[in-house]
Amino acid sequence: MSLTDWFLSPQERENPHTAIDAVREGERAWSDGNHVRPLVHGAPYFAELAERITAMSEGDRVYFVDWRGDPDQWLTDDKDTLVDLLVDALGRGVDVRGLLWRSHWRKLGFHSERAFVLGQKIEEAGGQCLRDMRVRTAGSHHQKFVVLRHRGEQSRDIAFVGGIDLCHSRRDDDQHLGDEQALKVAAEYGPRPAWHDVQVAIQGPAVHDVETTFRERWEDSTPLTLNPGRRLTSWLQAEDQDPKPLGEQWPPPEPVADGHEAVQVVRTYPPILPKGYDFAPDGERSIVHGNAKAMANARHLVYVEDQYLWGREVGEHFATALRDTPGLRLVLVLPEVPDVDAVPGRTAELNARLLALEPILAAGGDRVAVFSLTNELGLPVYVHSKICIIDDRWASVGSDNFNRRSWSSDSEIACAVMDQRLDDLGPEDAAPADAFPLRLRRALCAEHLGVDEEDVPDDPDELFEALLACADDLDAWFAAGADEAPGRLRRAAARARNRRRHLPATRRRHRQRVADAASAGMERAGTASRPPGRLRRLGPPELSRAERLIGDALYGIIDPDGTITQDDDLEDLARPD
Repeated sequence: MSLTDWFLSPQERENPHTAIDAVREGERAWSDGNHVRPLVHGAPYFAELAERITAMSEGDRVYFVDWRGDPDQWLTDDKDTLVDLLVDALGRGVDVRGLLWRSHWRKLGFHSERAFVLGQKIEEAGGQCLRDMRVRTAGSHHQKFVVLRHRGEQSRDIAFVGGIDLCHSRRDDDQHLGDEQALKVAAEYGPRPAWHDVQVAIQGPAVHDVETTFRERWEDSTPLTLNPGRRLTSWLQAEDQDPKPLGEQWPPPEPVADGHEAVQVVRTYPPILPKGYDFAPDGERSIVHGNAKAMANARHLVYVEDQYLWGREVGEHFATALRDTPGLRLVLVLPEVPDVDAVPGRTAELNARLLALEPILAAGGDRVAVFSLTNELGLPVYVHSKICIIDDRWASVGSDNFNRRSWSSDSEIACAVMDQRLDDLGPEDAAPADAFPLRLRRALCAEHLGVDEEDVPDDPDELFEALLACADDLDAWFAAGADEAPGRLRRAAARARNRRRHLPATRRRHRQRVADAASAGMERAGTASRPPGRLRRLGPPELSRAERLIGDALYGIIDPDGTITQDDDLEDLARPD
């Protein structure tokens, strides 16, 4: 098999204005010789990030981009905060630059003021962290990555890319008891939501590609906001809106000794008005192009974890592969319920999920398994990861969800990773045992099954059946109410019931129903031991005709299509062929 059958060429990226592939010759739009590690959960990621930034010194560079940044977020068990870590680095002569999404109005539940405070503190210490609103209407900057470069010590250079924001609720671990600094989400998740997420740590030449993604946005000539009201607000607050020049970009790090991962950095940028990005005036949709090309190669098992999975275009993306390849199986790990509990928003999100699942289930039938996760307290785990693994050969980890806005309307970044040694193997040869996609899939499934990584089946059919058996055992146990310590769950349900007392009556009644249902299950608790694992079966949402109509009406708002007014059709772009 050849990597060119899976990865995009520079022409297939369809963005001749970007410099991301300029450091390579020929038809390669990816780099070899990288070492890539999965960082599952926010706690280990934050701890490594803090350790590495603390070790940086004068002349080194920290570049970061995020959807949200909370200055007071703890990164370590010693409660070292994000802002203190970055300010201390500036004091040692490190160049710190950041771009955060200047979100919608905070009265709607967004967080622009948090980005403003973080930027203020960094600016006072001599760095820059700017709020960026160069997005489509109702769009967002959703990329989440950090680049650390070291003057004269390329071997220490590293980039972190994935779904983990530098903010509250993300600092969870494999125990899934949640972040002490918790954000408020739907009542079902309790007062301290358990959070499942994935980031990757990349060392090698691909660090340069991630850095180029930062530099292209930083150096773009379009003002950070063209909204007159926002510009006035920034002026009244004396907010810096002018990115200072970056130093000259250093060459890519050398290939890592024994590094055998090929990494392709793909992005989504929409065409924006009145002036497009310098580096993507017509936008870039290499994420959806890359997913479609890779999916066309799927033969055995596609494993997906995603926060959303929305829309018919996404459904047809997977359904096409299932129809074309009768032996293909699909595993989907999703949140049990959306993270919002207000009725219009929840209805819209459940309907969007149903729009995707209908064609998938129709095409795949019992070759499709859909799961949610639960923690030891019996509360659902919020799945925020955005990963896709195809036949243990190709893996994508990034900020992009499987929905229209991530494929066309928001800014996104993902890393597609393959083992470069596959170039010497046949299409049916097993992937090397230490290939990144296989290591990532083993790590995730080991946690979900409650077993050691070496006990996770590599055979796709055996793995599929093992995941189903795990979920069926746990579902049967919950149905019997067989928890040995129902008191823990009863207290958790009580906290969910009592949280935010001053709510409208309809939402108080909803929380009451959620808590009462949990308590009822606990009261039935018996003495049987809980089966291992965290998987629960997840069926398609059950919505009334009226709810479907409401969901359809709101779908274009929650999941905008950035190809509207363009020549492209998103379903055609996403179709594997």
